[in-house]
Amino acid sequence: MAEPIDTTPLISLITINYNQAVVTCDLLESTRTLTYPRFEIIVVDNGSREDPTERIQQGNYPNVKVLVSPENLGFSGGNNLGIRQAKGDYIFLLNNDTIVTPDLLEQLLKPFFQNPLVGVSCPKIRYYDQPTIIQYAGYHPLNEYTGQTWAVGLMEPDLGQYEQPGPTYFAHGAAMMVSRAVLEKAGSLDDSFFLYYEELDWSMRIRRAGFQIYYQPKALIYHRESMSVGKENAMKVYYHTRNRLWFMRRNVVGFPLLIFYLYYFGMAIPKALGYYTLRRKPSYLKAVKDAIVWNLKHSVKQSVVTSPPVAMVANTALEV
Repeated sequence: MAEPIDTTPLISLITINYNQAVVTCDLLESTRTLTYPRFEIIVVDNGSREDPTERIQQGNYPNVKVLVSPENLGFSGGNNLGIRQAKGDYIFLLNNDTIVTPDLLEQLLKPFFQNPLVGVSCPKIRYYDQPTIIQYAGYHPLNEYTGQTWAVGLMEPDLGQYEQPGPTYFAHGAAMMVSRAVLEKAGSLDDSFFLYYEELDWSMRIRRAGFQIYYQPKALIYHRESMSVGKENAMKVYYHTRNRLWFMRRNVVGFPLLIFYLYYFGMAIPKALGYYTLRRKPSYLKAVKDAIVWNLKHSVKQSVVTSPPVAMVANTALEV
């Protein structure tokens, strides 16, 4: 007699490790509390100085597979490596510097079954060191003239003001569950970003493909922000500068892009250069220069930006 087929969706949880085996094991330890019955965990090591496989195996964490890359593929490349190995019906990208809560996976799945247009589900994110303070409760729309957006509720005490679920403009790279349908229609993260802005670019492509990005406040994680690259360094300056410009070039066209160029090169870049000069940070000045030169050497394929973004649902359920 054939065994019954388990129709419970399989979730593939993917996390990136880069010289942070202890932090990654803290996350894996927290996954022991997950109550969802069917998930696998893929840890992608991004060219760390020491292979974390043995340490992770010693923890005897359930359903964990370690993929070791000989080189650092960045956030986008590392997650894409994990996605290629994932067997799940849903892919959950989760930063290694997070701590999960027991019903996280069940809550993130609900929007997919309630609305077939949902392609991405994101939890509420609070800071690990300030567990009552919000980091993410959805995203505000992009200002196409300045290239700026910011998370709803950022740095606010969580007093229940963002408990209404609904569509939002961007997913948060620290924690986003994606359906297989999104991967098939919109593709995965773009490797060209390496670090920063990749989830914003992906969000734009996902919405252009006709999907909604959904904020689910009943799902909750805690995030130790900026543990991988630190609070400020030349690499962070380089990728923030490079990828903000790259993101805008890929996703904004016409008059708004022209205004952005005037703003960015007339105000934002001179301000940054003056600040780093006063602080005597020559490596930061070089990072800004290198970021601009990189963009001058790389062209954007027209197919990336010719399709207009899909409009948000008429009256978003988020209270902002």
